[in-house]
Amino acid sequence: MLVVVMGVSGSGKTTVGEQLAAKLGWKFYDADDYHSPENRKKMAEGIPLDDEDRIPWLCALHDILRREDLSGQHAILACSALKKMYRRILVCGAIENNQPEQPGENSALKILFVHLDGPIDIIAGRLEKRRGHFMPPELLRSQFDTLEPPSAPENFITVSVEKSLPEIVLEIKRAIFQCEASLE
Repeated sequence: MLVVVMGVSGSGKTTVGEQLAAKLGWKFYDADDYHSPENRKKMAEGIPLDDEDRIPWLCALHDILRREDLSGQHAILACSALKKMYRRILVCGAIENNQPEQPGENSALKILFVHLDGPIDIIAGRLEKRRGHFMPPELLRSQFDTLEPPSAPENFITVSVEKSLPEIVLEIKRAIFQCEASLE
């Protein structure tokens, strides 16, 4: 099973993803670790990333998820995945129209998206306390402006960041077990 913990910067994606992975014994990946030096520099300078910046990054993340899926591994990815198009890339990858498809290569991944959702004032307070991260608090508004919350037919749950960390992790674990039971 593949899980993407998503939301705006400061929503707790990494903390929740690490805790969840530790509880389940699954692999954990933080999408921030895969940003290009150019993307990191832009964000550190307070410049929001655009689609051109994000698409190669999302394709690389899709490749990681595809590899884990093909090897039968469970994995959790912490990734903002703010737009529906970005989540689609994580699920399907970028398909080049000029290249022939390899069997099974471009089939959609089954991913449960966990949207960590909360009010901007609470998330802004978290960002103000965070040190040593390349994403400045000033970009939070742009993240909320970009956010397209998941909706049907996407496979997702929404979890409030106003809950405690143990409550959030438990809610996600329950959703994962329900998802796994429905796949059997």
